[in-house]
Amino acid sequence: MQEQRSAPAFGPADLAALRQQRGVSLEQIAETTKISVAYLRAIEAGRFDLLPGGIYDLNYLRQYARAVGLDEEALIGYYRRATGQAAPGSAPVGQGSRARQWLRGPASLLRSLV
Repeated sequence: MQEQRSAPAFGPADLAALRQQRGVSLEQIAETTKISVAYLRAIEAGRFDLLPGGIYDLNYLRQYARAVGLDEEALIGYYRRATGQAAPGSAPVGQGSRARQWLRGPASLLRSLV
């Protein structure tokens, strides 16, 4: 059995506080990443349901982590725990989460056409 490292625990208040401690504004992150301030606020609030969905969510989280100087994988882990998603290569997520994910994101329209 492989031993898992414990990742830093993030919460909605933590992300904004960490960003502010590093002296980075949401506007600066938005300018460098081209992610809207509304999506950045949603990330900090833990309101992942307001993000566009799918691969966009992970990309936005990675860019946010880089801009603020956080561990990308720790932030992705926080996102996966908060949304009930399994990490790649782990056991499948329950049917309810899969259905919710299918409905989210711009790719859902394409999936319905195929």
